[in-house]
Amino acid sequence: MSNLDYLDVGGRRIAYRLRPGTEPTLVFLPGYGSDMEGNKALALDAFAEARGTGLLRFDYSGTGSSPGQFAEGTLDAWLEEALAIVDRLIQGPIIVVGSSMGGWIALHLALRRPDRVKALIGIAAAPDFTNWGFTDGDVAQRQGLARAFWESGQKLLLLEQSIDIHCPVRLLHGELDQEVPLDVALRTLRALRSADVQLVVLKGGGHRLSEPHEIEAILRTVTALMEPQP
Repeated sequence: MSNLDYLDVGGRRIAYRLRPGTEPTLVFLPGYGSDMEGNKALALDAFAEARGTGLLRFDYSGTGSSPGQFAEGTLDAWLEEALAIVDRLIQGPIIVVGSSMGGWIALHLALRRPDRVKALIGIAAAPDFTNWGFTDGDVAQRQGLARAFWESGQKLLLLEQSIDIHCPVRLLHGELDQEVPLDVALRTLRALRSADVQLVVLKGGGHRLSEPHEIEAILRTVTALMEPQP
């Protein structure tokens, strides 16, 4: 396993693990409340180690090994951390793999670094979940999400307009995902400007997509995107 280290981003200590290797470097973005030591992140790390591929994974401030208060986290702050991690720690092309909320951040990362993002993989990607995840009148849910995070998310909505991303995009989604409806994946597919977008629906899959055969589907997708195109 790569060593744990820290990067200062706006006064926040961001924990990361960087595995040097060949390009494109894989960058893993965890979901809301998740960290870089989950099943999907560790499977990607083992995959990168076996292939000699570079991999960067990290914890947003207030999660995992990064100090701070999780309840104070906001989408724009975590996006700032993702951009800083990519800009300051690695060079060259990257493939971004975002899980759930990490898929939302991955889309914004691709919008801001189009020259570097070679491809994007969304695993149960949840763009705009502050918008569709509950109704305007549901105060309890909004408070549970943390007001500051909800407000930052509303400023970074993507699905109401065309998403100006042109790299290959692969969306993997569970058929029975109860947290991020399959319709969100379809809306994302339609909003993306890229002509190379594929949605893979995993039969019987839930939100986590961490079963062995689901992990294999993710790794097959990564492998295909890393192969030289004819």
